[in-house]
Amino acid sequence: MILKLITQISRILVGALFIFSGFVKLVDPIGSEYKFQEYFSESVLNMEFLIPYALLFAIVLIVAEILLGVMILIGYKSKFTVWSLLIITTIFLFLTWYSAYYNKVTDCGCFGDAIKLTPWETFYKNVILIGLILILLVKVTFIKPLFKGKITKVITFLSLASFLFIVQHVLTHLPLIDFRAYAVGKNLQEGMVYPADGSIPPVHDFMLEGVQQDLAPILLEKEKVMLVIMYNLDKSDTNGFPAMKEVSEKAIAKGYTVYGVSASFSDDLLVAQEKYNLPFDFLFCDETTLKTMIRANPGIIILDKGTVTQKKNWVDVEGLEL
Repeated sequence: MILKLITQISRILVGALFIFSGFVKLVDPIGSEYKFQEYFSESVLNMEFLIPYALLFAIVLIVAEILLGVMILIGYKSKFTVWSLLIITTIFLFLTWYSAYYNKVTDCGCFGDAIKLTPWETFYKNVILIGLILILLVKVTFIKPLFKGKITKVITFLSLASFLFIVQHVLTHLPLIDFRAYAVGKNLQEGMVYPADGSIPPVHDFMLEGVQQDLAPILLEKEKVMLVIMYNLDKSDTNGFPAMKEVSEKAIAKGYTVYGVSASFSDDLLVAQEKYNLPFDFLFCDETTLKTMIRANPGIIILDKGTVTQKKNWVDVEGLEL
């Protein structure tokens, strides 16, 4: 009786943790793509040939993670589910140990941007998680379906379809939930204040460099500012450039200060500006910062005295309120 109770508690804990961990990444799969790119880089695992497939890896892992959490809770294919959970967690355990021991990746991204853990904290979390999964593996016969007939199967496949739909939606538009310091409603000046413990502030490396100076302090004091983010021109969706031109012209006519922001070379920016007849000048900002600011390339951020009031992927710029 006690073993059965322990098994059911472990089942709930494991399922809830996998669902939570998968969900906070499901709403922002591009963030996980960036994390895979970091792991595949030369300085970490030295598997750069996998970088082009980082988004695919992210999607497969996220969907598998949250789906397995659902499956263990409802009791669908319990043996397959428990073994799959063990394999995935073992992979996580190795990666987090590697990151912690060699100080390679300071944030594994296991909870996306929702909760930040140090590599060692993540490693010990995975050790505990494997212990819980081993309990489930030993007493897998105690894991019974919650529903009779084909209901658990239907729930599983409906869940899979729902998760894939969410992935497609957020990749086309923007994350459903924005956990970052540049989310709508956040004030960037406040985000630059150092915490009492002396740790790095949420908003850092934020500079908008013009020809002669950093314009960030000036722009963060203005009421109507539009930033057209194109973090890397080589990777930008050029189909969005006409929309950027049109919406920026409307913004300028309504009194907005409009700048493009990119990490690309100035010569390339001048070529793009002339080719697409873009009615704004470009400022330079660190690529990582720009990818953190908005999961779009190109995308739009509207600021009012440093507060983010609107963010749009280029496909949604017609919905901007100017």
